[in-house]
Amino acid sequence: MSGDPATVLVVEDDLSLGVALVATLKAAGYRPVLARTASEGLRWFAHYAPDIVLLDLGLPDRDGLTVIADIRATAATPIVVLSARSAEAMKVQALDLGADDYVPKPFGVEELLARLRAGLRHAVQARGSAPVVRTADLTVDLGRRRVTRGGREIALSPKEYDLLSELALNLGRPVAHADLLKAVWGSERTDVQYLRVYVGQLRRRLEEPADGPLIRSEPGIGYRLADLPAA
Repeated sequence: MSGDPATVLVVEDDLSLGVALVATLKAAGYRPVLARTASEGLRWFAHYAPDIVLLDLGLPDRDGLTVIADIRATAATPIVVLSARSAEAMKVQALDLGADDYVPKPFGVEELLARLRAGLRHAVQARGSAPVVRTADLTVDLGRRRVTRGGREIALSPKEYDLLSELALNLGRPVAHADLLKAVWGSERTDVQYLRVYVGQLRRRLEEPADGPLIRSEPGIGYRLADLPAA
């Protein structure tokens, strides 16, 4: 896993919402591509080969459901539907056609980003690949659950490893406090202070004072594993 930002194709005809989504995705460390029609969306899909698609169903030239079918005819790329159509039958139809998730409008930004991360994680799992994430001289082998720095293996507790792996899967992108707590502890913990304790432990195990921080705080948001060049 190189740490390159994931490409997100946003197919949304509402210009103001599309621009807002692009800004949100850029701030979260993704590479967004905006399309405002079904035909443009399919063209950009073929050109950019995105890692995930955010798809509105109410498009001006074709129903978004046909876009799901067209993408599924050639690719298993995760598709998250964003739609004001809230009827259960519509959700079932979209999911049956191959959508991976369905987020009704209006939606919260943090929820959308969490759904996006889940879609990207599921795509990695579906490919049967467990990436090796590298930043500076730190290596996180997610398949073997092995962490090394400068070739030296670092022993972590299960929770410390789970926390690091969640950050590694989002290399270079901030992960919200609530998302980290849920990913590592489920519903057991909701106290951000508890998360801070574990981040502190992880920093002490991984970081060298002279090299600067690998795990960086994002004030008011969460934490980010810095994407740094090889030492």
